Amino acid sequence: MASDGRKQPPWIPPQARPDVQLPRLKIYNSLTRSKDDFVPVDPTGKMVTWYACGPTVYEDAHLGHAKNYVSTDIIRRIIKDYFGFRVKFVMNTTDIDDKIILQGRQQYLLARFKQEHATEDDSVSDSVLAEAKAAFRHYIGKNLPSLPSDTSPATFSEAADKAYKEKAEPPPLADAATSKQGQAVTVADLLLKAHIGTAQSAVEALQAPGKLPEFFAKTDDVLLPYLDALHGAEMDSNDREIYLELTQKFERRFFEDMNALNVLAPDQLTRVTEHVPQIVRFVEKIVANGFGYATPDGSVYFDIGSFEKAGHSYSRLEPWNKNDLTLQADGEGSLSKGSSMKRSENHFALWKASKPGEPAWPSPWGHGRPGWHIECSAMASEVIGKTIDIHSGGVDLRFPHHDNELAQSEAYWSTPGCQVQWTNYFIHMGQLRIRGLKMSKSLKNYTTIRSVLSQKEWSARSLRICFLLMPWQGGIEVTDELMRAVVSWEGKLNNFFLKSLDLWKHSSPKTTTMQELGIADQQLLSALDKAKADVDTALCDSFNTSAAMEILSDLVTESNSAEALSDQTVILLARWVTHIITIFGLDPERDLSNLDRIGWPGLDIPAPAKPYIYPASQLRDKVRNLAYSGSVDHTAIAKLADGITITASTPVVESSKPYDQVLQLFRTNVKALATQQAPAKDLLTLCDQLRDVHLWNLGIYLEDRSNPQHALVRPLDKLLIEARAERESAGTAKAKAKLEQEARETEREKELRERAKVDPLLMFRTEDEYLEWDESGIPTVDAAGNVVSKNRRKKLVKEWEKQKKMHEEWLATQQAA
Repeated sequence: MASDGRKQPPWIPPQARPDVQLPRLKIYNSLTRSKDDFVPVDPTGKMVTWYACGPTVYEDAHLGHAKNYVSTDIIRRIIKDYFGFRVKFVMNTTDIDDKIILQGRQQYLLARFKQEHATEDDSVSDSVLAEAKAAFRHYIGKNLPSLPSDTSPATFSEAADKAYKEKAEPPPLADAATSKQGQAVTVADLLLKAHIGTAQSAVEALQAPGKLPEFFAKTDDVLLPYLDALHGAEMDSNDREIYLELTQKFERRFFEDMNALNVLAPDQLTRVTEHVPQIVRFVEKIVANGFGYATPDGSVYFDIGSFEKAGHSYSRLEPWNKNDLTLQADGEGSLSKGSSMKRSENHFALWKASKPGEPAWPSPWGHGRPGWHIECSAMASEVIGKTIDIHSGGVDLRFPHHDNELAQSEAYWSTPGCQVQWTNYFIHMGQLRIRGLKMSKSLKNYTTIRSVLSQKEWSARSLRICFLLMPWQGGIEVTDELMRAVVSWEGKLNNFFLKSLDLWKHSSPKTTTMQELGIADQQLLSALDKAKADVDTALCDSFNTSAAMEILSDLVTESNSAEALSDQTVILLARWVTHIITIFGLDPERDLSNLDRIGWPGLDIPAPAKPYIYPASQLRDKVRNLAYSGSVDHTAIAKLADGITITASTPVVESSKPYDQVLQLFRTNVKALATQQAPAKDLLTLCDQLRDVHLWNLGIYLEDRSNPQHALVRPLDKLLIEARAERESAGTAKAKAKLEQEARETEREKELRERAKVDPLLMFRTEDEYLEWDESGIPTVDAAGNVVSKNRRKKLVKEWEKQKKMHEEWLATQQAA
């Protein structure tokens, strides 16, 4: 039965065997837009099959990809490590499609052009300059059609400003994705800005060519499409190495990025170029089943009308978009634009006849290549079978890509009278958005994963925390508020793990029974039991990690605020929290079998620092304790400094030198103050200097605590750094306010001194306010001829008396001088 275009067609819930025990897991299913009970196909209920749409590998992955694949990894880990399913996780990489063909071909032609026009002195030849000018005209003619046809590099800026004055500059990034007129910033706005920026860069090079490397750096983006338009069709369709070099490079870099993000590798990776024969057979069967047809040019298309007439539903995920020709065209690829021989506008390509300059593989219909949508249908069916438990991808793939996958696979597997539900649970990850728009390479509004990680503003862990704090199926707009929430959550867990590890290191091995535990311990253990149940409820509720993260945070807060807790209770709680965050992928060491572990990496100072920083911290603890004792024993302090022992190797290795220097400096200064019989405050100032300056500059912090008596040695984290910055900012603001107040008081005092010089007999002698005065100079009649009222006179007398006193004091100072 065909879809009515508004409602999603019926979904068949998988049925579990009566003797199989399954968790109470519900999954938000894009096929129903609701949370459905999860029942795997495996009769034993233990194995889960999962196919994930992987990347198209032609450029480095960006943060939008990180959101997709980290969210996918989180769910995969929960299914496997929390719920205990065995997961067969299959992912593809698209290593041939329109984008790859264009990128590979253009990069090859540009490299050839540069090689042909290289000069010994890197000068820009006339022929290169001429080609670049032609490329510039070609680029603006195609992408900036509102410009006059005779626009030259010299006139470009003025022409662009005139033609695109309102749209050339989208507003800066803000919390709301709106322009100054209140209208939404569109894809077209950002794309226009990108085109103008590319052209402007070329203009700069054309007007001041300089040397070849700098020239090409500014003109590459106009030369790429120009050279492709000239020579792209000349490429050998049998030479696939051009494209494989590109895809192999970026596939390798993609998995390097995923490894850096602690994303588990797929159990099986499928590549399109390695499955072309299987894809051809898949298409043949669809055609044989009556749901596809070949055209005279050698392409094969999916016949949606025949598919629906046979009782199938097309567009299961987004039936309301089934007639959206723009989305359908985007799904067909940029090289497929233009005339085609397909029977209907909404039919989509299963096999594309290769045009001149495109790579090709043999098929019954002639040389060509797979359509984009067919690849996952064929490869997933090849490695998993006729029914997949979970299929996943980004939310932007729902239509047409995943809807077309579903139709193709049903057309392949179904037989008359027996329709197959190819995927039982379709899950889609929400997008990471900038100004309300998804990240896009063409819009130039993206940041690569490796760039973000190298800049240190985000770490792999903080990114994962960010995604854990938000619903996986929802979009994320990265705001300052969200970043603060990430830093706060990570900092809270850091502090908790550090203090728990410190307790563990210094605690006695004695085990306390429940009967021996205090009320605070029993209350926290009850809170722990409740947290375990609540986390289970949250994860069963379609992997609600945002709720689980809040539960963990609240439990840590309760532990921090409790008094008189036993070490055993805190350590028990820390181990459970560690187990959950490890399941979430926040610990790359991922040793789930060790239930005694506490924390995650980064809680310890560097190994080269330990032989020097721990002795320095211990000396500091003892000096502080003696300084606070009331009577400073300088002889004892000097002995402490002399008694420092270092366990490090001799001589000091290069990586340890900064830490050794700090230790030796502190030790020397302690001895000097002891020799000078310095007061306690000087010793404490020296201890603060070690903490706040020398160790801080080495990325280490000493956290002073009243109980226990030793400082906690820890690495700096973002929360500590931001807290200090806030204190310093507040201190600066306070100092500024104090100076401003002092300036105001100084000015006030100056005004008062000047005012004191005025004789009270004359202070009201202003004819514009008063006409008559008494013998003391106090007004009796105002400027309008009215007698001054009693209330008004009372106030004037008070002012007069105050002035009289001030004037007499001033006279006294003058006589004294």
